[in-house]
Amino acid sequence: MNVYVAEFIGTALLLLLGNGVVANVCLKKTLGNNGGWIVITAGWALAVFTGVLVAAPHSGAHLNPAVTVGLAIGGLFDWAMAPGYIMAQFGGAFTGALLTWAMYRDHFNSTEDPAAQLGVFSTGAAIKNPFTNLLSEIIGTFVLIFAVFYIAGATLDPDGTSTPIGLGTIGAIPVAFVVWAIGLSLGGTTGYAINPARDLAPRIFHAIAPIKGKGGSNWGYAWVPVVGPIIGAALAAALYLLVKH
Repeated sequence: MNVYVAEFIGTALLLLLGNGVVANVCLKKTLGNNGGWIVITAGWALAVFTGVLVAAPHSGAHLNPAVTVGLAIGGLFDWAMAPGYIMAQFGGAFTGALLTWAMYRDHFNSTEDPAAQLGVFSTGAAIKNPFTNLLSEIIGTFVLIFAVFYIAGATLDPDGTSTPIGLGTIGAIPVAFVVWAIGLSLGGTTGYAINPARDLAPRIFHAIAPIKGKGGSNWGYAWVPVVGPIIGAALAAALYLLVKH
């Protein structure tokens, strides 16, 4: 499978299952309604597991621009491939959001709370404070990317050399547990986007989706889950390089 196709499919599965568990818990008249935070964090962890399991043998399963940027800064990924990976991740995230909406369309239209509708697709602050909201995304993503450096597996380049570029199949389990730990311990402040594609692409879909009673897409907050994860990834890569040497 082409590496970019793998990133697209893996990220689409990640968002379908991740947004899907939020929809199941937060939208009206679902069988999982009011399932709670534990269900959401477990669902997102298993969504990561599924996406990584599918994409890892082909692309290293970044599924997240912050992972791609962090690995590139840390010297474990070729910068020349980064734009293609990131575009595939955004495309996959948008597709996953679309599939979630198609799956739960009747429940979106039965939910009168615009915030609950938006919350299926994108994150937001529990207490609005730009500095601490940004810090939350930086810290959460730092934990993820720093752990990824120690989980990263090797894939085979066409010339036969082995180059670490992402998560091997065996990494699906540990990275899922890391994401679960972040959600349980650090996710209560901003909803732990820790992935620019995971937040921005579904937010764009929400803006254009035909959802009954839909409110705004909270664009004033949208920069936080984009900028914060990139800063967190850069800091994690810097620390990895420092301790490595």
